[in-house]
Amino acid sequence: MQAELNKPRGPLSGIRVLDLTRVLAGPFCTMILGDLGAEIIKVEEINGGDQTRNIPPHVSGESHYFLTINRNKQSIALDARTPGGRDVLLDLVRHCDVLVENFRPGVMDRLGLGEARLREANRRLILCSISGYGQKTSLSEKPSFDLVAQALSGVMSINGEPDGPPTKLGLPMGDLGGGLWAAIAILSALQHRNATGEALTVDFSLLEGMIGMLGYLAQSYFVTGESPVRVGSSHQSVVPYGRFPTSDGHLVVALMVESFYVKFCAAIGHPEFATDPRFATTTARKQNRVLLEALVSEVMAQRSTAKWQAVFAAADIPCGPVNTVAEALSMPIVAEREVIQQIKHPTVGKMPIVRSPVRFAERFQDPAIQPAPLLGEHTTKILTDLLGYDHAKVEALIHKGAVQVAATEPM
Repeated sequence: MQAELNKPRGPLSGIRVLDLTRVLAGPFCTMILGDLGAEIIKVEEINGGDQTRNIPPHVSGESHYFLTINRNKQSIALDARTPGGRDVLLDLVRHCDVLVENFRPGVMDRLGLGEARLREANRRLILCSISGYGQKTSLSEKPSFDLVAQALSGVMSINGEPDGPPTKLGLPMGDLGGGLWAAIAILSALQHRNATGEALTVDFSLLEGMIGMLGYLAQSYFVTGESPVRVGSSHQSVVPYGRFPTSDGHLVVALMVESFYVKFCAAIGHPEFATDPRFATTTARKQNRVLLEALVSEVMAQRSTAKWQAVFAAADIPCGPVNTVAEALSMPIVAEREVIQQIKHPTVGKMPIVRSPVRFAERFQDPAIQPAPLLGEHTTKILTDLLGYDHAKVEALIHKGAVQVAATEPM
């Protein structure tokens, strides 16, 4: 047990991040860093905090949304528009390695917290700004959220059924992808600082993040001059691939390589599909997509999902049922990998949460996940323990409205 306690929390142990973000992209980025062992100090506005605290459904007054993406963080509530609040924030900057913000471009400057001021306070500070369109562009001042990034990037145009309208992704990938890209950029900047001593500034755009994930679809346009179209659950180039009906539901098959296609044809009782000139090559199958998918659908509809799973498992064919969220979280492999952990929140009590998927084979301790903080839950602790403020100074800041403490936080 003692040896376990002596292990670091993760590879980012010792790194302190000042988190000025709210809603999703920024908090998701800093959650990743916190899961990797960094200390995250979340700065929230007084009298409300992160806007996602108000998004239903709620449990014991706490938003499911906020609880999900703000674990492993400390909350300090302050008003950076006041001289006292701004001074506190600059004192925090002096003690941090990274600052992440996702205000609209220009807001930090108007608060008196522009890059020059921050660099003056801490020349080793890595700055990461997340915005819709970048810091200095023709669209910088326009608001943007996940949905807008999905639409503008072309991603929405390729999502949905062929005969249906463009549809947003089920996951908010503009924001989630933005958080992932930003976390990668910050990790790269930390490595660069370790190697050279230079602190970098990251200017990340949600729109570019989504365009960056177009991948081979963008390259297809460059090669052919034609925009990819919606193919539903199918693949742009690989056929058959996607969701097929069974007698009691749906099953997906992913036949990305030729050997799987040949095995699949044999498994469904139609080995002739593999040699039929209309379906014998990847190009031929794409050209005859409608016919082949109709034939496969007719065969698949004759057996249950469970029976097809057994058939495909025996043939070593990648497949899976279309689970609901409840079914996915209840799979035995989820329990085997301990994906869901129980944590104790100060007001919600015991609650389940999905842990980080990043594992390091027991090199680091696997501590209990810290629940998302109450608004201002750690204000006093941060001001006294980290910044060294005495009790009188903390009380004065509270009295002036520069900072706020949680109702349950002792003074």
